[in-house]
Amino acid sequence: MKERTSKNLNTVKKSSNKKGFIVGSILATIIAISPYLFYLHESVPTSQVWDTFLFTYNSRSWGDANLAMWILTGKALPLLFLIIWFFTCRHWWYHAILVPITMYTFQIFSFFNSELQYLDQFQLIYLVPIMAIIIPSIYLIRAQMFNKINYADKTMEELEAEFMIKPTTIWGKIKQYF
Repeated sequence: MKERTSKNLNTVKKSSNKKGFIVGSILATIIAISPYLFYLHESVPTSQVWDTFLFTYNSRSWGDANLAMWILTGKALPLLFLIIWFFTCRHWWYHAILVPITMYTFQIFSFFNSELQYLDQFQLIYLVPIMAIIIPSIYLIRAQMFNKINYADKTMEELEAEFMIKPTTIWGKIKQYF
């Protein structure tokens, strides 16, 4: 019985290691090709209307499609890096990364609003509710950690491990918030 159980555990560990290797390889590839992703805007024409076999994009108030795509890649790539960082971060404060993720997401949605005159103006007002939830929760976790440090002989690493929420999958991590 013990032999069968240890064999099953080894099979589970090997499959999870293989899955982690595949996910890690995909993330490393995305990060490695990020300079090419940033310079994709150079393949966009400088005309106001960009017509491809998939879609037609009218840059309207941006002047030309090349400029619009340059601005979009300047917002989308940091958002991509922050999302990768959020899902791979192992520290207790990783929820703070949600604030800049929300900011870049709002900027991208604002980018597609054709009636908007100034892209990055007054967005802090829309971030206040998210910051009002995240910042106090991070402070409370930090206060609990330092309270436990004063009354126990634990190191910071042990406390971080204690407060860390570790869903087993990315979907589990997403479900944790909803």
